[in-house]
Amino acid sequence: MARESAAALRERLLGLNRDTAPWTVRDGAPEGVDLVAEWRIVDAEWYEIFAKAGTRRVFKVLMKFDEAQGVVRSADQEWSVEWRAGTPDLSLAGSAFRGQQWEMSFESVHAFREDGSWGEVYSYKFNTGELKGPLRKAVAEAGWGWKGVAFGRL
Repeated sequence: MARESAAALRERLLGLNRDTAPWTVRDGAPEGVDLVAEWRIVDAEWYEIFAKAGTRRVFKVLMKFDEAQGVVRSADQEWSVEWRAGTPDLSLAGSAFRGQQWEMSFESVHAFREDGSWGEVYSYKFNTGELKGPLRKAVAEAGWGWKGVAFGRL
């Protein structure tokens, strides 16, 4: 399989964006990287969902393309979330975590509904694989490798 150019890979990753996903891929220039994938916690359409779930931490995947090696180097950056009047306030986590992270949490609430029936009224799942999985798949389909960086230079 021939490896796609860095420009084509960039377009492929940006093409993963969709309105129904709780995450987005964007330009990484502000962070000094090629692309950033992050949870849409500050997006008005999504922060209510994250607030109801009691989300206290989110993370970003920082990606830098290494064309010479044909790999995307990635590092995760964890952020603490504090809710103020129903809107999120993000700050870099006190632990200043940077590296590779995997997390899965879920919550399901059952109660009586307005029609008097009993059942699930709310369900939430947070899985870092929902964000990283599509990224890694797109990178592989472009003929590139994925290298998680825990320490050292991205």
